[in-house]
Amino acid sequence: MNPCVGYQSPFGLSRRDALTRFGGGLGGVALAGLLGKANGANGANGGKPFLSGAPKAKRVIYLFQSGGPSQMDLFDHKPRLKAEQGKELPESVRMGQRLTGMSGNQASLPLVGSPFEFSRHGGSGTWMSELLPHTARIADEITVINSMHTDAINHGPGVTFMQTGSQIGGRPSIGSWLSYGLGSMNENLPSFVVLITKDMKGQPLVSRLWGSGFLPGEHDGVRFNPSRDAVLYLNNPKGIDSTSRRNMLDRLKELHRIQLAKSGDDVLETRIAQYEMGYRMQASIPEVTDFAAEPDSTYQLYGEDARTPGTYAANCLLARRLAERGVQFIQLYHQDWDHHGGLPGGLKAKCKETDQASAALVTDLKQRGLLDDTLVIWGGEFGRTNYCQGKFNAANFGRDHHPRCFSTWMAGGGVKAGHTHGLTDEYCYNVVDGGVHVHDFHATLLHLLGIDHERLTFQYQGRHFRLTDVHGHVVKEILA
Repeated sequence: MNPCVGYQSPFGLSRRDALTRFGGGLGGVALAGLLGKANGANGANGGKPFLSGAPKAKRVIYLFQSGGPSQMDLFDHKPRLKAEQGKELPESVRMGQRLTGMSGNQASLPLVGSPFEFSRHGGSGTWMSELLPHTARIADEITVINSMHTDAINHGPGVTFMQTGSQIGGRPSIGSWLSYGLGSMNENLPSFVVLITKDMKGQPLVSRLWGSGFLPGEHDGVRFNPSRDAVLYLNNPKGIDSTSRRNMLDRLKELHRIQLAKSGDDVLETRIAQYEMGYRMQASIPEVTDFAAEPDSTYQLYGEDARTPGTYAANCLLARRLAERGVQFIQLYHQDWDHHGGLPGGLKAKCKETDQASAALVTDLKQRGLLDDTLVIWGGEFGRTNYCQGKFNAANFGRDHHPRCFSTWMAGGGVKAGHTHGLTDEYCYNVVDGGVHVHDFHATLLHLLGIDHERLTFQYQGRHFRLTDVHGHVVKEILA
């Protein structure tokens, strides 16, 4: 028997009447809860048990290089590979570890060294390839992690793992967890924005990578497009002005509240929040995406590509403008780092597209006083093999996927400046010291934002989920 059926309060009111008369009904209760959620999980600051202390970073800009950049051709200098080029990968190094289907059946796994010159840069003496002259100039601002490792060996699971903490699609993304936990610093802009370089080839990027999973839908990432309509369906259609739009939204909200009182469906709360955010963004989005006031010095710093909407350089510049306006998590995606063949030419082209703008973003944030509390991250989902995929050709070769070790760099936001963390073996095959697993990476990211990764949770299907699953340790060695 349902104990709610036929219930009468001591005042002679039914449960429904009580909720209706006090607090404006279920719609009012829902709206109050919705407004409370703007401050993040568990309400006001005092009700956030996952906060672990004063945050070093207030926002994150994640420059994700989709496809798997080659670590031994960019950051992890391995002269032994060049000295033993053409020789077989020693079994004592591989130790029977799995390979992908693309090279697992090769009769030979010939080592191939980097064709690019390496040198030390900055007072820190950080090793970098000749392909990264601009990043080399900010060597003393960044921490290079050469000991990243992952469980995934293919792109779909690998990118999903880096973005959500699980190889299985459907979990909340990093930005969604932060939106849920910390809320927004600007009510007129989304707390989580996604930018994708236009006209790129490579592995596809799907919306679940920036989705909210089982978190409320209002925490989805909002993708900006390189067009007049940066956010689809945001602008008013012809014949509809701002006043008409406001009146329509007010009436729609009233209908939603009526339906919410009947059904108690949380999806309606998300719809109310999204419609209201859309209305506010009608004024804020055109302003933040308009580069007209940027001086020529900006384009000298980022490169002339920054004048073209949708390029990597333009997205880096837009990321800075979003960061200035309080957007909490800004995710950039740049595809086509998957060099199974033609690596020398392909890698050179990728670096030319990204090197200047990546370094410019760090420089620009620093000169504006934003780098100290902005965490900038550069990296992909895994690394590349130290052996040649297919028939050996020292002049034009490719490398397969390699999850055992890869490189990522971070800048600002509480990480050490001018630091290199972790060590791989002489063949750049295994981590030998200071390993940083994907879960450790996420735990450290959350820590820099003042969050205890073990306590930021969401109950779903009877279990408390978190970004780091049941794993992860803060990498204290990279903290400033």
